[in-house]
Amino acid sequence: MSVSPVLVGTKLSVEDVVRVAREGAPVALSEEAREAVRASRRYVERLLEENRVVYGVTTGFGKFAQVRISPEDTRQLQRNVLLSHAMGVGPPLPTEVVRAMMVLRAQSLALGHSGVREQVVELLLAMLNRGVHPIVPAQGSVGASGDLAPLAHMSLPLIGEGEAEHRGKVLSGAEAMRAAGLEPLTLEAKEGVALINGTQAMTAIAALVVHDARELCTVADIAGAMSLEALKGSLRPFDPRVVAVRPHPGAALVAENVRKLGANSPIHASHANCDKVQDAYSLRCIPQVHGASRDALAHVREVVERELNSVTDNPLVFADDDEVISAGNFHGQPIALAMDYAKVAIAELANISERRVEHMLDPALSGLPAFLARQGGLNSGLMISQYTAASLVSENKVLAHPASADSIPTSANQEDHVSMGMTAARQARQVLENARWVLAIELVNAAQALDFHKPLEPGPGVKAALEALRAVVPPLERDRIVAPDIRAARELIVTGRLRAAVEAVVGPLH
Repeated sequence: MSVSPVLVGTKLSVEDVVRVAREGAPVALSEEAREAVRASRRYVERLLEENRVVYGVTTGFGKFAQVRISPEDTRQLQRNVLLSHAMGVGPPLPTEVVRAMMVLRAQSLALGHSGVREQVVELLLAMLNRGVHPIVPAQGSVGASGDLAPLAHMSLPLIGEGEAEHRGKVLSGAEAMRAAGLEPLTLEAKEGVALINGTQAMTAIAALVVHDARELCTVADIAGAMSLEALKGSLRPFDPRVVAVRPHPGAALVAENVRKLGANSPIHASHANCDKVQDAYSLRCIPQVHGASRDALAHVREVVERELNSVTDNPLVFADDDEVISAGNFHGQPIALAMDYAKVAIAELANISERRVEHMLDPALSGLPAFLARQGGLNSGLMISQYTAASLVSENKVLAHPASADSIPTSANQEDHVSMGMTAARQARQVLENARWVLAIELVNAAQALDFHKPLEPGPGVKAALEALRAVVPPLERDRIVAPDIRAARELIVTGRLRAAVEAVVGPLH
């Protein structure tokens, strides 16, 4: 069965980007966009015929904007901008990020305000469809004038330079293109600068992060519901009346999820009339904390989806108005601030999760055996899992410092305020990964704690989560290496199998 292509030049969603980046969905240029690209290019060619002064077309770049470039040097100028700006360092970005960068760069060009030939867009799309993935170092962007270094590296194979991965092998850009049956281009006026001016590296990471973070919010609710039962916490704080009188949307969604997960629980019923008045905040305030993260991430998603469908080039070509405008759409501040916000929102899911882990391990708080160990003393149980979680949440606190609060001038002070958006995005990706590990640790602990309540069982929703975990993580009867258990729990999170197992029993979760 053929898979419908993602049409570049139409409105893209985060899910469209994920389809291309991770699932290898085919891409194609929409016919409407093709006409817009052609009209924009015709106008640039008219400007060249009239010998008008246009930044990056008939001038140098950055501080060299005042230097005029002769017509015979136009092609060399566009080639040089890719070669000279490809100065990134550090480990290569993952293939999924590079693929997201490529489709987003094609998207920006396809909106018809960059003045490139349609062949440039088509070649980017052909590289995606044939699996030519440029090698792009992760570090080196300050996020203003766009992600110059990453986008330059991404663009090098288009001109037969740089490096690219094709079918599992890293080749020279020229070899990779040849292996895929593609011909590199000779860039014409405006095309080099159009390829590297933009926010597509930071936005590529941002799109993947917001997609994954939304899924992680649901996992956090599942883990929290498991811990709530393991600690014999109350469901009363999740009453719909509570969240109705403070109507933040995220809190209402979380409360509903936890109610579904804990419904009809023998464990909850067993302590309905106990003398405990209130639970610790890490249990009682799950709707407020998880919900605030959901609301923050909903805002971040709105920002990212606007950016997916934006033209971030400079200068901008407005063919219908006979104008070329040098402006600042390449500046990454919108994504930088959004990613800094996302970092805090995701980090909080891990922060409160680690506190629930500590409650389960401390017998004075849990009423359960110390460190959930059987024959404690001889066995240390899950003691060290909290150390690992503490290390991860502490690292997240460092990473959550706002990258956008920093700026450092570049290009001889011509570019005197920068966003550090790529740094914020890369940090958000790491915060997300750390949070996944912390929630995996909570799942392992909650499962062990629930086992101590037998023969009482949790509610059907929590029981489904427990059974999904027990299919890959056996109970801890005596000390063993637990790192593989945590990895298995993380795999349940990343693949979506944990959520799917729960939803098969209780229906859709938010």
